[in-house]
Amino acid sequence: MSKKKLFEDIKQNPTRIYRAPGDVLRDRRFADNERLQILEAWREAVTGSTDLAEIESMILEVEARLYAHDNQAAQ
Repeated sequence: MSKKKLFEDIKQNPTRIYRAPGDVLRDRRFADNERLQILEAWREAVTGSTDLAEIESMILEVEARLYAHDNQAAQ
């Protein structure tokens, strides 16, 4: 399976591949912008408030890393 196909499959149903949102952050196959998309897809599918809080926290973490990387690249 190609990385692009895997990425699209994961975005359709992140819980099929990952047990917990934190697993997305540890998956080295994807860059932060791809991790962010996976977490956002997970957020759309989540039903429990505990999971939602955890996902929101991780989204903020990835966004902060992307922002820091963009600022370093601009300098």
